[in-house]
Amino acid sequence: MRVMGVDPGLTRCGLGAVEGRAGAPLSLLSVGVVRTPTDDDIGSRLVVIEAEIERWLDEIRPDAVAVERVFAQHNVRTVMGTAQASAVAIVCAARRGLPVALHTPSEVKAAITGNGNADKKQVGTMVTRLLRLDAMPKPADAADALALAICHVWRGGVQHRLADALARARSGGGGPAGSGRTGRPGEVAAGRPDRGGSTR
Repeated sequence: MRVMGVDPGLTRCGLGAVEGRAGAPLSLLSVGVVRTPTDDDIGSRLVVIEAEIERWLDEIRPDAVAVERVFAQHNVRTVMGTAQASAVAIVCAARRGLPVALHTPSEVKAAITGNGNADKKQVGTMVTRLLRLDAMPKPADAADALALAICHVWRGGVQHRLADALARARSGGGGPAGSGRTGRPGEVAAGRPDRGGSTR
């Protein structure tokens, strides 16, 4: 299962992609952060985020997109910007017919560290260990995006297999689970954590 994680934000939007399945080692595909200037207008900033997400979807070609579920906080302005960036990611995925999963921060922390109240350093440390990286992805938004993707691989694997089985049953297709999966031409080369901060 190939999953792209999005840690939404206007100033920094973390993006990360992993491939693997529950119970097996995971592979890093790419990681980075989209940055937008705080003095630009909201429309221009969202256009930049959309363009970068679309580029990632073209390169990664994920099976699903995992986005952090936005919760109300004390700073309404920050929440609004995060929600707007989140909506852009959801629309980009939906436009391509990709399933979108929304995971709460506590769900992700619990899945990655076993503690729903873990701090960002603990999450980053576990992401580094799980993906066998030489260094922790920085900034934290990049590590959080990878954590979202990992969480969905582990939690979404069962739902993904059920959906495949249901689709085969509806189409009258038989065969063992996964028999319809084929390799993809032109697989994207694995990215490295030092890509973080690229906004191209």
